[in-house]
Amino acid sequence: MFKVNENYQKLPGSYLFSTIAKKVNEYQDAHPDKELIRLGIGDVTQPLAPAVIDALHKAVDEMGQAETFRGYAPDLGYDFLRNAIAENDYKARGCSIGPNEIFVSDGAKSDSANIQEIFDVSDRVAVCDPVYPVYVDSNVMAGRTGTYDPDTGMWSDVIYMPCVKENGFVPDFPEQTPDLIYLCLPNNPTGTTLTKDQLQGWVDYANRVGAVILYDGAYEAYITEDNVPHTIYECDGAVTCAIEMKSFSKNAGFTGVRLGYTVVPKELKCGEVSLNAMWARRHGTKFNGAPYIVQRAGEAVYSDAGKAQIKDLVAYYMWNASAIRSGLTEAGFEIYGGVNAPYIWLATPDGMSSWEFFDYLLDTANVVGTPGSGFGPSGEGYFRLTAFGTHENTMAALERIKAL
Repeated sequence: MFKVNENYQKLPGSYLFSTIAKKVNEYQDAHPDKELIRLGIGDVTQPLAPAVIDALHKAVDEMGQAETFRGYAPDLGYDFLRNAIAENDYKARGCSIGPNEIFVSDGAKSDSANIQEIFDVSDRVAVCDPVYPVYVDSNVMAGRTGTYDPDTGMWSDVIYMPCVKENGFVPDFPEQTPDLIYLCLPNNPTGTTLTKDQLQGWVDYANRVGAVILYDGAYEAYITEDNVPHTIYECDGAVTCAIEMKSFSKNAGFTGVRLGYTVVPKELKCGEVSLNAMWARRHGTKFNGAPYIVQRAGEAVYSDAGKAQIKDLVAYYMWNASAIRSGLTEAGFEIYGGVNAPYIWLATPDGMSSWEFFDYLLDTANVVGTPGSGFGPSGEGYFRLTAFGTHENTMAALERIKAL
């Protein structure tokens, strides 16, 4: 008789955002007259930029003509997009990343889950706590995390790096030596980040102990401060210890279009084994390439018009972040984030647990957020709000929360 992957049975409950959706749907069914404002899941609300729409239309027309029709995409990505990424995201910032080190995909979430496949199951994983759940869950599925303790919310073989108020919600070097280090900067969920000097310290540490940093830079476009790096490859030595994943979802609003990429430098090796070659083999075997029309849309993000329009789109959401941050601070909440990221991390009031505040906010203000404990044990007592709503809904939600 067949057997299933027992590691899946170790996962506690359902995926965080699936649990939230279920609770919200149940509340909505029981209270159909209530108008909910959703500031929980980080989905965008503004339409795609005109330059992106134009590129999509043009590419769709090409698919309708025999002379310009495209079938399977190159599994590593079309050269026109890989060249645009290399030129704008790396060369323009003084980084030596080339097109042949860039792998186009359908999003950073997929890549951040799949990247662990090229590493041995015995590798020790270090994660920030709180953390984006995909990093941990995908390693649970692979059998790399040991056993789960429901009392602590921790896995026996995972190295946790608490990101708490006392250390400014940024990780300290772990006491145990990891093999794989997940860093999401600017951070989801706390909205905090590292300076270039701080990140350089992590690069130096990884090279010293022989670890690989798996760097999620999905929110890079929201950085406003000059001393915060936009890519880990701004740090000396990063090409020998870091893999970077980026997304078009939050900067260009591609959450429903799906496009991202992962950078694996050719200098990153395990002995004589090239991780670039390994990821190319995995990518080519399990992925048939992002659609041509979507990659043309991604290319348009780097056009002059696209850059200006994307900048306006990011500014729209950061206006929301600033409004939430200042409004809730004035209302007496303890607020973090919202400066270099579209997330606001707030301490729950009156000693409420994260889920108690979730229910209270849903029942009393009809506002949906994300309980911090869903991101890990150090997230207990905190709550995440996103800045991806419309201006109108953001201000309405803010007034509802301030009125509590």
